[in-house]
Amino acid sequence: MDWKQTNVLITGASGIVGSWLVRELIKKQANIICFIRDWNPQTQLIASGDVMRTAVVNGKLENYSDIDRAINEYQIDTIFHLGAHTIVGSALRNPLACFESNIRGTYNLLEAARRYDSFVKRVIIASSDKAYGSSDILPYTEDMPLQGRHPYDVSKSCTDLLAIAYAHTYNLPITIARCGNIYGGGDLNWSRIVPDTICKLYHKQNPVLRSDGSYIRDYIYVMDVVDAYILLAEKANQPEIRGQAFNFSTESKITVLEITNKIIELMNCKELKPAILDEAKGEIKNQYLDSSKAKKLLGWQPKYSLEQGLKETICWYIEFFERHEK
Repeated sequence: MDWKQTNVLITGASGIVGSWLVRELIKKQANIICFIRDWNPQTQLIASGDVMRTAVVNGKLENYSDIDRAINEYQIDTIFHLGAHTIVGSALRNPLACFESNIRGTYNLLEAARRYDSFVKRVIIASSDKAYGSSDILPYTEDMPLQGRHPYDVSKSCTDLLAIAYAHTYNLPITIARCGNIYGGGDLNWSRIVPDTICKLYHKQNPVLRSDGSYIRDYIYVMDVVDAYILLAEKANQPEIRGQAFNFSTESKITVLEITNKIIELMNCKELKPAILDEAKGEIKNQYLDSSKAKKLLGWQPKYSLEQGLKETICWYIEFFERHEK
């Protein structure tokens, strides 16, 4: 696929994945249209200046007319649907906002893509391991049922089912990417374990764990995710890829306490100890993915080990704090 001059719409373009995806597609000379709700100058997209090489549509996924206008007026060829309410705790406190953004937002986008299927050639849906819900059988594989039980998890299960419905009923060129916990520079959601731990350690504070530390997770570096999304887009119209969901994982599960201690080690802050609150609610105990399908059908492989990814992430945040705290 030649990305040069391809009209690409990225919802949630100022988020952690969106920001780095924009940068990679700029290198490929795509015409990028960023669909964002809020203008936050601290985000990687804006602070880096990358936004100045894109078109920006300010809007809300919950408003059909906003996303319809973006797709129609810019005659979008490729859609990366990353925009979503992504914080589990926030979704637990306000499920309506989560459902509006993630469920209504997704069917609004899919309906607009269906309406303009004369020029929309591929739609990549960013999903999550949370779509599977809790399971006694792990790792998750793509043929397992989608059975979220808590608000955020349900919203991701619905997102996937909506995408599958539009792919199979209307033959839309949709593929779904399910990732574990994505980390990397540019994540300004400080409730997440990686940025919050780095922030606390940088400021010589003890990191805080909401859970008891034993929850098992799947962590994947943001640049591996960007590579996966681009690869999915390039192969989206192949018969064995179109309408399919794919797991993307490094397949190296780790507990929340272990990754916290790893960051402590890499930042040389061994005098600081995690404070374990053990008060997490509405979160799945153990989650990790099998990505053999992506490796077999897409030829995808992660390039970053956990240590490599964390080192790059730590460097990004140190530069961020030094720049903003002068």
